[in-house]
Formats: sequence, C-alpha cells, structure tokens
Amino acid sequence: MLRGGLFLIVVIGFVVANLRDRLVVLFFPGLGEWERYEGDPVDYVWENNLWLVAGLVVLGALLILLGVFWLSWRFHTFRITGDDVEVRSGVLFRTHRRAPLDRVQGVNLTRPMVARLLGTAKLEVVGAGLDANVKLEYLSTANAEAVRADILRLASGRRLAEAQAAERRGGPRVRAAAGVVSAGLTGLIEGVDTEAAEPASVVHIPPGRLIASHLLSSSTLWMLGLIAAVIAGAVFGTPWVLFSIVPTVIAFGAYWFRSITRSLRYSIAPTASGVRITFGLFTTITETLPPGRVHAYEIHQPLMWRPFGWWSIRVNRMSGRSATDSQSLQFAEVLPVGTRADVERVLGLFLSGLTEAEIDTLATDGMLALRRRTDDDPFTATPRRARWLRPLSWRRNGLLLTPRALLLRRGAIRRGLVLLPLARLQSVRISQGPLDRALRVANLTGHTVIGRVSGGLGIIDRDDALAVWNDIEASVIDAAARDRSHRWEESER
Repeated sequence: MLRGGLFLIVVIGFVVANLRDRLVVLFFPGLGEWERYEGDPVDYVWENNLWLVAGLVVLGALLILLGVFWLSWRFHTFRITGDDVEVRSGVLFRTHRRAPLDRVQGVNLTRPMVARLLGTAKLEVVGAGLDANVKLEYLSTANAEAVRADILRLASGRRLAEAQAAERRGGPRVRAAAGVVSAGLTGLIEGVDTEAAEPASVVHIPPGRLIASHLLSSSTLWMLGLIAAVIAGAVFGTPWVLFSIVPTVIAFGAYWFRSITRSLRYSIAPTASGVRITFGLFTTITETLPPGRVHAYEIHQPLMWRPFGWWSIRVNRMSGRSATDSQSLQFAEVLPVGTRADVERVLGLFLSGLTEAEIDTLATDGMLALRRRTDDDPFTATPRRARWLRPLSWRRNGLLLTPRALLLRRGAIRRGLVLLPLARLQSVRISQGPLDRALRVANLTGHTVIGRVSGGLGIIDRDDALAVWNDIEASVIDAAARDRSHRWEESER
C-alpha cells in the first residue's frame, strides 16, 4: 500500500474532482442549484441512477490496483550474504541488483510521514557508483534497524573476521560465514534490535538559529536584489511588473520552508556502525555514515553568519546519487549550522584521535586565521609578489600538509577550510598559466570523489607547491597503510 499509495491518491483525487458539486450540495444543501456540466460522467450516473454499477466498477478498479501492488510487494525480495546485499523485484520485467559489501558507503533509513505513522521505514544501501543504491521498501522500523546494523557490521569486516577466526579453529570458512550470517538473520526475525534507541546527539541546534541561518543566506540576497530590480522596472518602466513580486516571494517562501523543515530535528551521534545523522520534520531520514567513507570535508562560513560565529560542515562521499538529485545537497550537509564548539565535536566524530594541538590548528589557524604575522602562521600563504591576484583573501589563502590530511584555507567574504584525508586522496595536480609562470606561483588541486567540496587552491608559491606535491606521495602511502576507519568494528577491538 505504501509503495503504490500514490496511484490510490490519484484515483481518489479524480473521483473527488468529478464529485465536486455533488459533495458541496450534500454538505451545504442551502447553496441551491449548481451549474450542470455537459458531458460530465457523474451527471450521467446521477440522472440514470447507476450508482450501484459505478460503485462496483470503482471497487473492481481498486481491487485490481491492490492486486498489482500485492504482486509487486510479493516479488520484491532481498537477502544478505557474506559478500553482497541482493534485491530482486519486478513481475513481468525482473530486476536483480547487487551491492558488494566492501563497496557499501553507508545505509540510509527514510521514514516519510505516512510510513512513520504506520511504523515502517525505507532502507537504502548506498553504493560506490552512480545510481548504485539498493532500496528496500518498506520494512518495519525495528527490522529496518536490524538489517541496517547487519549490513554495516558485514561491510566493516566484523563478520568476515569471525568467519576467519572459526576457520583457524578448524571449521570451513564458507560454513562459518553462513553460520554468522544466519545467526544475524535469525535475530532479525525474532526482533533483536540492539540499536533501536536513538543515541544522544552531541550537537543541539535551536530552531531559531536554524531558521535564521536560512534567512541569512545568499538566496535572501538574490531575492532582495530581484525585488529591487522589479521595483526599479515598475518605476522607470511599466507598473505591471510589480505583479511578478507575489509569485517570486511565494517561490522563495516555499524554498525556505522546504529547506528549514528538512533540517529540523537534526541530531548527530556516534554508534558502533558509524556516525548516525538524523534530520527532517515531516520525512525523517536517518543516515549511518562510516567515517572511512568520507573523502573530503569543508568548514565554511557565509558573510552574514560571521557576527554570530556560525559555521557549517559539508562532505564529499559516495552517495550513489547524481549531482542533480534534489537530496544530494541535503546528504552532503553533516552540520547545517553550528558554533565553533559544535564544529569541533562533529569533526571529533569523523576524525577520531584529534589532539588539542590539531584542534587548535584547525580552529585558530584554519577557520579563523587569527595569526596576523605570516611567520607565525603554519599555513603556506600567497607570496607577497602575487597578493594583487588575491586582494581580499591573500592572508587567508594557504595550505598545510599534516600527517592526517591536506588542509586548504581560502576565502575572505565566504570563509572556508577544506580537509582532504590523505588515506582517501585520489591524486594531486599542479597547474600553471602564463601569468602564474611569470609570477612563479602555481595552483594545487586535490582530487576526491565528486561532491560539493572543491579541493582546489590557487596562487601558491611554485616551490612550496612542488614541495607539498612531493611530500604527499609518501604521506598518502603511509596514511593508507595505517588507516582503519573503513573497518571500524575491527579498529574498536
């Protein structure tokens, strides 16, 4: 019913639209005669007393739709093995999708309003590729939580480690793997749910701050500029242009309302399977994101947020969605708006083991760039000879290579700090144009998976950029060898 509910709503809307006048007369008989519409099928049924026949036809159509929905549900099956999550669906046209566990980037739990009232949820296994997600629609909330926990434990290597331990004790590896998976599914059927309780969030965002952050955004400036242009056009041109203000305000209001309601009820907390992020007022989405699946971070601050000390964090990760997907930006935001302390807590969840010195470097030197003397700044900034190419941001424009990540600091009007974990870095590029060569500067770009975070930084001293480029090769190999964030269950033990 939940999967086919949209068709039922369309049918009901069609019937109600045709009964519009009859319903008004039924509930408000004092309004008198209503205009009769020629060719209206409801008028024909009414005048010829065919209500019984029409009712049977509608009932038969609903039963056929329900049968189609039931068949679609009956042929929608899934299984979890030691290697894959497999989903089969379709009646006439069969579809078989498979998500390898070692390519699972995360697991999302979506609960639309109606599904939440009925105690069900939609599970989405995020794969490493475009349109690679595997969806399970719909499961009970408890079973969806248990399936998510099983998938994440398998993806982390915990079950495989148990199977290998059983093999070392003398048992066949295939039988041991089947046994641990079977035990997990048996617990699923019996309702075992070790993570049903939502963990306490480490960040609390007041609704007033969230609403204000959306109103103090670039979209507000665009709306004000558009209204000013319309008013100027009405004063110096035709007054009829003023009528376009109303739909403009309505469109921006709908955009703000949708953005705010999507971010309400935000929470972020650590779990054994990764960082759990929940957001959404009407449709609640719960995402479990393993820290090792994040390829880039960006801490940014728009100009109008600066008096309040607010920051936001977005990430690049394998989402299995296209860049034009309306939810891509929503899934990229792991902190919609927060203070400096909130930023430090969220980064502590994803980058475990940060020392006080590293946190101070991120906050004081990376986010705020408080050191006024270039000699004291650990970041390599734009050289004096090329400052005219960055007249506003030359002091903030800089990079720093640490044992864990490559840090890129940029922007004066819109401040930003990009963190590229070395264990996830795909490649590094240095480029120069004719003017760059004349000034002996270069542009450095760290490549990650495609996302909202850009890993580029320009106008850096050529020799400094080459030195970082050479150091990154050895640092990436060392960081990748030491990294265990993609096998979080093993790293905890």
